[in-house]
Amino acid sequence: MQRSTLYRALAVTVSAVVAATGAHLIAGYGTASSQPWPGSGSAEQFILAADKSGHRWASAASATVTPGVQTNTQGARQCTANYTFVDDAGNVYLGQAAHCAGTGIGDLADPDGCTADSLPLGTAVTFNRGGLLMFPGEVVGTGHLVYSSWLTMQRDGEQDRNTCAYNDFALVKIAPEDLGKVNPSVPYWGGPVGINTTGTGTGDRVYGYGNSGLRFGIAELSPRTGQSKADGLVTAGWTHALTVPMPGIPGDSGGAFLDRNGYALGTLSTLNIGLPIVNNIGDISRELTYARAHSGISGLSLVLGTEPFNPNR
Repeated sequence: MQRSTLYRALAVTVSAVVAATGAHLIAGYGTASSQPWPGSGSAEQFILAADKSGHRWASAASATVTPGVQTNTQGARQCTANYTFVDDAGNVYLGQAAHCAGTGIGDLADPDGCTADSLPLGTAVTFNRGGLLMFPGEVVGTGHLVYSSWLTMQRDGEQDRNTCAYNDFALVKIAPEDLGKVNPSVPYWGGPVGINTTGTGTGDRVYGYGNSGLRFGIAELSPRTGQSKADGLVTAGWTHALTVPMPGIPGDSGGAFLDRNGYALGTLSTLNIGLPIVNNIGDISRELTYARAHSGISGLSLVLGTEPFNPNR
């Protein structure tokens, strides 16, 4: 078997077209559970039904700021938003991968978020639709980076190897004037209906959504299904490996994956170059637990979709 190599993958470099169009090796490219959440408490404490979140959401049909929208981090990369979050103060966030704010090619070939460079908190981020390789598309909303697992781990001196390698999660605070455009449902599939805390088994079906500008606006290529590989003990549940007939490409970074029952499973993060090509997604239960413990954002919670999960589309 060909030895695989792990790469921080799947984010299109905005400032350097050469990096975005080069080899994909370096281009920034379940079930319902009553088991305890990793850490303290239970999963139910960290999720909110859309109608209990304190916000009036736009309809899924009319919303333009949603999971799956393109994100463009100023001075860095184009990525895909994953889930919607709220806090006790009424702020609303979209999640993206931390490496979407990475500052160089080197961090894409090194998955260690405890050493990679990143743009600072406060960096401007736009939400776009219809973006292509050299054209950012229509700006449908704005925000700024308020949490990065990479910056947080470096600030706090994180030493755990798996946390450094796979905790690849950031939050973009949505500008107040754009809150009326938001819906928390994952496009095409609907949901999430909860958060997966039990992992996946071999052959479990998973459902993802990526919105790379390299797809030239062909919306039909954004939804994808795949099959999970068995979760390995060596990574302590921080990542889930899966094979997808059409693997994630540059610009899909951070995109959401749901398990077979529509529970939020993870966020697209890394790529194993080997045979077959394997995408790796960071476990959202652990990423969110870490963010709640270290971000200083009170009451950070994932918002469930307004639309039912439908795996039979």
